[in-house]
Amino acid sequence: MAFPDLARSFPADRVPDLSWVVSSYAVLFAALLTPVGRLADTFGRVRVFLVSLAVFTAASALCAAAPDLAWLITARAAQGAAAAGMIPAALGLLLAATPPAGLAAAIGTWGAAGSLATAAGPALGGVLVDAFGWRSVFLINVPVGLLLVAAGARGLRGMPERRGAERRLPDPWGTAAFASGIALLVLGLTKGSDWGWTSAGTLGTTAGGLALAAGALRRSSRHPAPAVETGLLRNRTFAVASAAAACTGAALFAWLLSSPLFLTTVWHYSVLKSGFAVTPGALTSAVAAVAVGKRAKPRHLPLVVAVSMASFAAVSGWTYLELGAEPRFLALWLPMGLVGGASFGATLTALSTAAATSLPPHRFASGVGMTTTARQLGGALGVAATGAIIAARTGGGPQAFRDVYLACALLAACAAVVGLAMARTYGKES
Repeated sequence: MAFPDLARSFPADRVPDLSWVVSSYAVLFAALLTPVGRLADTFGRVRVFLVSLAVFTAASALCAAAPDLAWLITARAAQGAAAAGMIPAALGLLLAATPPAGLAAAIGTWGAAGSLATAAGPALGGVLVDAFGWRSVFLINVPVGLLLVAAGARGLRGMPERRGAERRLPDPWGTAAFASGIALLVLGLTKGSDWGWTSAGTLGTTAGGLALAAGALRRSSRHPAPAVETGLLRNRTFAVASAAAACTGAALFAWLLSSPLFLTTVWHYSVLKSGFAVTPGALTSAVAAVAVGKRAKPRHLPLVVAVSMASFAAVSGWTYLELGAEPRFLALWLPMGLVGGASFGATLTALSTAAATSLPPHRFASGVGMTTTARQLGGALGVAATGAIIAARTGGGPQAFRDVYLACALLAACAAVVGLAMARTYGKES
């Protein structure tokens, strides 16, 4: 919701460059989930969780104070790195306090909690940006973060941690190569329209990113403390679920970024009105996530992914055909948002639960972490692609955003097909 106001604050920077405010967070978040999870096992999950929360709070303050785009992108990268410490440490604490029989339900509730929080985000973001500008969406994290650090220091004292027997420090070279490779891939996508898609700069950057990422994955397959838990991909169900998560993340991030931009630049909604316009989708996302987390049987999870993503592919295709310059909130935007939100809420919860429960119980946390990594990597590439698609339509207008929704439809269709493939192996491996 802050993105349109951010674009007005930095008018000299184009959408592909501004998209790094999202991409820098996603790249660091994805690349550091596994390594920082290992640090949590080594130094203690409570300690890593609280330190990461404190760093996230400090990085939020730096984002709010950013005098230029480079500062903001750097601070957002620090936020992503801190989030990568918060997520695996918090999930590890949650699973350590949960009886073995309730682990699957706990993971489902964990996924649903994220969607419930998301439901409040668009409206609150719209109110804050409308009243105080984009800096307020970062500044609000500071008092909240300080309160949570203080509460966590008291409430998590003595929490069981279930540290693993092996507590090796994560591979620094593999981690750096993986993060750099993904960053170069995103850079190639975001700058391709400026440099030329067949230019040496674009091709060299993309090829270098692929080589670094592939090298990091190869190194991870042989390293005792890998940057990426590639060993989990030997489980076919988990590998398929991770592929679905990557496609889903790309579609989700593209949808989330393009929607408020379209509402403010084409339909000329205010930021506040845009926030409330996307809230119905966030609400259905929360409802669907809670329903899947609490009620869906494990054997139904692949079908949930397939049906949900097929529904989003259909509604995105419809949006591609019908979207225009004339506002049509009730006839087009509201049903698209309701279906899209429910589709993503159901899919993300189903994927997290299916991916984790396809593994032995002691690998549940690693499974959720790897699935989140796949989703964030897809999201980073989805954001980059969104910026590239919008930049390619120099005249702007509805057609640029229609192209984004077409890309979302294709990505969602891929996720639906992969979800059907997951049904063949789910429950047949351990």
